[in-house]
Amino acid sequence: MNSQPVSARVLDAAIAWQLCLDSGNGSADERAEFARWHAASEEHARAWMQLGMLDQRFSAAAGPARQALLQSRAGLRQRVRKVGSGLASLVLVVGMLGWLSAHQSLGYWLADQRTATGEQRSLRLTDGTLISLNTHSAVDIRFNEKERLIVLHEGEISIETGHKDDRPFIVATEDGRLRALGTRFLVKLEDQGTRLSVLQSAVAARPQDSGNEQILHEGQQVLMSHDKLGQIADVNIGADAWIRGMLVVDNVRLSDLIEELGRYRSGHLGVDQEVADLRITGSFPLTNTDLALASLLPTLPVQIEQHTPWWVTVVPRSKTQ
Repeated sequence: MNSQPVSARVLDAAIAWQLCLDSGNGSADERAEFARWHAASEEHARAWMQLGMLDQRFSAAAGPARQALLQSRAGLRQRVRKVGSGLASLVLVVGMLGWLSAHQSLGYWLADQRTATGEQRSLRLTDGTLISLNTHSAVDIRFNEKERLIVLHEGEISIETGHKDDRPFIVATEDGRLRALGTRFLVKLEDQGTRLSVLQSAVAARPQDSGNEQILHEGQQVLMSHDKLGQIADVNIGADAWIRGMLVVDNVRLSDLIEELGRYRSGHLGVDQEVADLRITGSFPLTNTDLALASLLPTLPVQIEQHTPWWVTVVPRSKTQ
């Protein structure tokens, strides 16, 4: 039971309590409140134990940086109360830096809004804009008198802009800025850059290190790096199907499908190289990736090899018979 995963919300709460109690200055009321939280749920107790085990493993890496965090506890806790317990994940970042850097960025944990793996969420902003966050995504929302700015730190978002506001609407990533022209569009962070897919109207794209801005129109997509825009292409079929909980693919490599499904589940999801180049077309549920994997069996010569719930591989059927 102790190895079962816990939700991002519960993990954040456990980290917040660790930040409070590790300082040695926790009040009697705070200690009593922690005891009530710990006893309220088996998941709470499991998260606390898992966090302690990881903290022991990586305690040598924490060193002076962690002490600096604890010494500034008062100011940090004030910020925690302001933006939520996600900020307390600084402790995890410092104490387990090597492990965390392979899984998510600091920007993810500090973001105004974020989703856990497999989670999707939609928000209606003050200007009427509808923003949807895909799995494991994070954004900051920075509206001021001059512009409406969304900073995408990780993952993928869908934007449907509100039309009763004259301020420019901008989506910024480390690769550049995307200026909405009364529109609906997708922005996704990929290894090679930022992918823009325009579903309605138009968007002006400007790379970070380039003064050139180019307008993309409905049905077009482009990959933007920090210094240039790639070749403009047609938007992929079903590019926004994830908003409705589905993944739609048309004649893609099996390895690409498995990589995409892996974004929606915890643990390792892999594919044997012998079947990686098989092609597949279809629609797959994102809310139940086990069902999505099972749907491969009638149409492809593959088998699902599952060692644990967190280590699953798609292999040739002959290897498991």
